[in-house]
Amino acid sequence: MAGRFAPRPPRTPVRAREAAVPRQAPAPGRVRVWVPDGPLELGLVLGPLRRGPGDPTYRTTPDGSVWRASRTPAGPGTLRVTARGGEVRGEAWGPGAEWLLEQLPRLLGADDDPSAFVPRHRLLAHTAHRRPGLRLTRTGLVLESLIPSILEQKVTTLEAYQAWRLLVRKYGEPAPGPAPARMSVMPAARTWALIPSWEWHLAGVDDKRASTILRAVRVAARLEEAAGMEPAAAQERLELVPGIGPWTSAETVQRSHGAADAVTVGDLHLPGIVGFALGGDRYADDSVMLRLLEPYAGQRHRAARLVLLSGRVPERRAPRMAPRGIERL
Repeated sequence: MAGRFAPRPPRTPVRAREAAVPRQAPAPGRVRVWVPDGPLELGLVLGPLRRGPGDPTYRTTPDGSVWRASRTPAGPGTLRVTARGGEVRGEAWGPGAEWLLEQLPRLLGADDDPSAFVPRHRLLAHTAHRRPGLRLTRTGLVLESLIPSILEQKVTTLEAYQAWRLLVRKYGEPAPGPAPARMSVMPAARTWALIPSWEWHLAGVDDKRASTILRAVRVAARLEEAAGMEPAAAQERLELVPGIGPWTSAETVQRSHGAADAVTVGDLHLPGIVGFALGGDRYADDSVMLRLLEPYAGQRHRAARLVLLSGRVPERRAPRMAPRGIERL
């Protein structure tokens, strides 16, 4: 028996084994340097792409860099953007690196024309002068803006952000390259389609929103084609999917197309904020908001962004809407 069983080698603790294998330094990323033709403030331009403070696809670091993890037509990729001394440096990793760097100027508003905005209200003129680095981003990706917009339908932002965070972290994949900890690329369309019903429930997503996402990812290729359309035509295509209406399509093309005129209608708070800032009417509805924004035809989304940046919002007169917490049912 002694000859049949050789003695086992002594066991090495897990930590010791990990320490014994030297970690390889991450491969250097592809780099592109771009010089914008005017002021540029990264936080203002890329901020709308962030879905809450815990968004796994978006991160800011103390050195001022913005990190994004995206699922591009070429595959997953990570992009790090830094602005210094009038120029922007982009560094990317993963199969989608080249695509991300090619799109970098559009992402930072190269297709946007801030000079087309002519302020008709003193408040907006002052805000535009105070925040000259505002440009409208254009990601060129539809699903990555559409899915979180669907999750935000008729719920509190806290519920929507939590659902996005939980689902992306569980079903996404780690961001390529030396991305900050716990950054993830959102799931592929097929992965979204295979998420079990109980996982939607545990993430706090009701059947209506989950069903809308499932219908959207079944025609993902056709929806992504809308990135090459004019914003109005893209909205029409998106709204062919049951469950996607004007609110969701506007929120999507504002990011995917940099649509300067795609004003959000059907929002719970925006009409009152715009009505109060431009007309002193805190109880304004969509019709009043659209009338106040008529002088900015072609630039109504930019006008609404400037209203929000102005800080002139009505005082809250009721408690915040409480999250429903359907995952506890």
